[in-house]
Amino acid sequence: MDLVPALEEPLKKVLGPPTAKVMAENLGLHTVGDLLHHYPRRYEERGQLTHLADLPMDEHVTVVAMVADARLHTFASSKAPRGKGQRLEVTITDGSGRLQLVFFGSGVHKPHKELLPGTRAMFAGKASVFNRRLQLAHPAYELLGGDSEETVETWAGALIPIYPATAKLESWKIGKALQTVLPSAQDAVDPLPPTLREGRGLVPLPEALLKIHRPHTKADIEDARARLKWDEAFVLQVALARRRHADAQLPAVARKPKPDGLLAAFDDRLPFTLTEGQQKVSKEIFDDLATEHPMHRLLQGEVGSGKAQPLDSLVLTPAGFRRMGDMAVGDEVVVPDGGLALIDGVFPQGEREVWRLVLCDGSSVECDDEHLWIVGTKGGWQRGRTPEVTTTRELRRDMFTADGSPKWYIPAAAPVDLGGDFALPLDPYRSGLRLGEGSSPGESVPDPFKNTSVKNRHALLQGLLDADGTVGEDGLSISLCSASRSLADDVAWLVRSLGGRAQVLSKNAAFEVSVALPDEYAPFRLTRKAGRVRPGPGHETFRTFHRGIRAVEYVGRKPVQCISVAHPSHAYVTDNFTVTHNTMVALRAMLATVDAGGQAAMLAPTEVLAQQHHRSITEMMGDLAEGGMLGGVEHATKVVLLTGSMGTAARRQAMLDLVTGEAGIVIGTHALIEDKVQFHDLGLVVVDEQHRFGVEQRDALRGKGKQPPHLLVMTATPIPRTVAMTVFGDLETSVLDQLPAGRSPIASHVVPAADKPHFLARAWERVREEAGNGHQAYVVCPRIGDEEDDPKKSGKKKSPEDEAEKRPPLAVLDVAGQLAKGPLQGLRVEVLHGRMHPDDKDAVMRRFAAGDTDVLVATTVIEVGVNVPNATAMVIMDADRFGVSQLHQLRGRVGRGSAAGLCLLVTEMPEASAARQRLNAVAATLDGFELSRIDLEQRREGDVLGQAQSGARTSLKVLAVIEDEEVIAEAREEAAAVVAADPELTALPGLRTALDALLDDEREQYLEKG
Repeated sequence: MDLVPALEEPLKKVLGPPTAKVMAENLGLHTVGDLLHHYPRRYEERGQLTHLADLPMDEHVTVVAMVADARLHTFASSKAPRGKGQRLEVTITDGSGRLQLVFFGSGVHKPHKELLPGTRAMFAGKASVFNRRLQLAHPAYELLGGDSEETVETWAGALIPIYPATAKLESWKIGKALQTVLPSAQDAVDPLPPTLREGRGLVPLPEALLKIHRPHTKADIEDARARLKWDEAFVLQVALARRRHADAQLPAVARKPKPDGLLAAFDDRLPFTLTEGQQKVSKEIFDDLATEHPMHRLLQGEVGSGKAQPLDSLVLTPAGFRRMGDMAVGDEVVVPDGGLALIDGVFPQGEREVWRLVLCDGSSVECDDEHLWIVGTKGGWQRGRTPEVTTTRELRRDMFTADGSPKWYIPAAAPVDLGGDFALPLDPYRSGLRLGEGSSPGESVPDPFKNTSVKNRHALLQGLLDADGTVGEDGLSISLCSASRSLADDVAWLVRSLGGRAQVLSKNAAFEVSVALPDEYAPFRLTRKAGRVRPGPGHETFRTFHRGIRAVEYVGRKPVQCISVAHPSHAYVTDNFTVTHNTMVALRAMLATVDAGGQAAMLAPTEVLAQQHHRSITEMMGDLAEGGMLGGVEHATKVVLLTGSMGTAARRQAMLDLVTGEAGIVIGTHALIEDKVQFHDLGLVVVDEQHRFGVEQRDALRGKGKQPPHLLVMTATPIPRTVAMTVFGDLETSVLDQLPAGRSPIASHVVPAADKPHFLARAWERVREEAGNGHQAYVVCPRIGDEEDDPKKSGKKKSPEDEAEKRPPLAVLDVAGQLAKGPLQGLRVEVLHGRMHPDDKDAVMRRFAAGDTDVLVATTVIEVGVNVPNATAMVIMDADRFGVSQLHQLRGRVGRGSAAGLCLLVTEMPEASAARQRLNAVAATLDGFELSRIDLEQRREGDVLGQAQSGARTSLKVLAVIEDEEVIAEAREEAAAVVAADPELTALPGLRTALDALLDDEREQYLEKG
């Protein structure tokens, strides 16, 4: 953030060319200002020893410690065959742990004389592991115990700054260089507006620089860091605020959906209603699309497109119940208030995992995990509160009250006439008497007596109860006992058809049906029985007719579909007269864009996910996706798929549909970015799984619009609020709280393969056990193992880190063969990776989904878009080679059915390493937001304005995105106000200069690309 000519002076003029060259090449420091803004990583106090146990692996570190022991060893080697090789092993301690230093050859003489037991010194080097012990090889060191004039002068302060250093430039040498340039700090121009600095009690920039490098007290450090954090946060937020302001000035085509267009036609046939969160997010998106500047919005969270029921579930029609699979557009169904409505859409959803809602009367209903239910609490129904609409998944996460009773209750359907006005073969009351008196196993109510009017069903039920019903001594409990289970079930069916509640219980080789009916339907005609019935208190009405949800059980995988009911309630009546409710965000945004004459493109990271999106969207849209085709309807458009593996003819046709405007929606992979792909009028770009794409790739697609298109970035990976404010600060953020979650518990464990080999053996035993129980497993490896990605066969020079690993990452092709011949012999093992032909990949996944494969050994190609509920175990080999979010995403492939999931993270990294700590954190929680925070804390923020969005390179030196949430939020507000008042910052030259220093050419381009 360097800022005036005095601070722009090259370091080679001040420190000399050799030191300046090392600083430039290794630390990126070129000027006096750069060096002044190279802040200490931490500080050592005299007498305070470093915790050696906290040393990060494979990083250049500086420690202050005392020599505990020093031993000189001789050995024979190729260079010293007569046993004259020398190795000095020095053990240092900080009082709580020990660390070994190793010196070889001619480098042992000086440390052998100086590093005597009891000597205190600063040591610098890269922490590595040898023979499973942490060590520093050939570290640089600076003695702290001497009385030389230089040492006293250099370390006179009470606090010793420890700087980010490299092997070629130790921390104390950087400290000495800073001593030379520190007077120049007085020339630093302050980027903060005076009113902001004074209003927040921040020290001036020159004072902050002096205090950060040469503090006398801890308070000095606090003052300096508080000030410098504000510099970084504020200048960064000003850059992002100016980007948002510039976007607002760009011209874009407003995309407003037509009142009676494609979106309206789609919404009218939706088989479910948008949740409150989806409605809110949709409004935010539509408001943005309607403006004449480009939308830039980040959408966090997944939106399921399910809400389906199995084909063998039932739907109530005026003629009685019919199978869901037999329903067709134009059929009439009964809605919960007793009215009739047409089915105006049927949406096959393929095979999905199915759950069973068990109600308190023993009746049950099957549906998928996203299916919607109209529910309320007991108190809510009693007080007449508006019921909630919630998914099966949400219900099973929160089912019971504190006392263990059901929390949620489903309303009763209004009784309706069923069937035509055809005369019944017998009087219904007399038929009921006959059935009740002569009840025998296998007896049941004939269908004509069930699919009839309310009046006839009531009469039939009265006959059954008069013949074989009883009234309890309290005058409230009414029941019927039958030897026939089917007759008992039919009696319960009749009761529910009248809006009542019934429960069938097995009792002494017979079946007892408890009955409760609304007041308008008297259970008996016989005076002697009717006279014993007395009405219950007011609250009984609620208890009797609103059925509580007692359990949600996993059923298995079944073919399912949705129906769209043309009624404001979007509700219908399903099995056992249960009221159900049967709506998507990104697709609706794309439809709105097509409505307004534009095209929408969705960019997916893998072919598997692109194909899944295409299949799902075309199924949901039905004939609305058949624009220009036979059978297409008014307002329809064409939905095309474009991937790299498509045949030439299909690819040519897809590209023709795009350039002519025939296709309103395209879903594709990186193939969409190619130069020869052209659009007629690109209006909206939707980027799915944003973290899998580079900035340039997103920009290449956005550049295909005649004017800047609107941008919707979607991610299912949880992003903490502060990360969104910094990394995605130029995007408005929408959050759907339906975040990915395991459908069943997932137990995660770290398997330390090097320390405890028997743990790995046990891991393969667990895979065999899961397969023995009829389940399946994934084994994930970091690479494929063919010649193209084998480090041994590539011409690339290995880095020191690679050399230290002593082996390449484990590979799918190698591991699969070893497992099939070894610990998993006899199981059906297959491989899946990105270089396989798409047809072969599809065939492998179909076999795995069908249960024909026990173990799938794969790369991260399974990370998204793969859903096999029967897969219960995952073993991730070399888990330390994957990032936290990637491990979390991979783990989500198991635990998707009724059986609990198991994820085993295999690693050879030692216990003290940062990689092991990262894996322990993943194993400890399933909370995606918590893991994203841990990930960020461990690997830092990356360069939030540059292409390196993770890792050690960062434009943030003292600001920590997670820890300094409050500072970032306040800086964002201040920056927005400053930019709104003065977009060009003409009145704030210091801020303008700081901004220019932050936004070099590369970062400026990054911001422009979005």
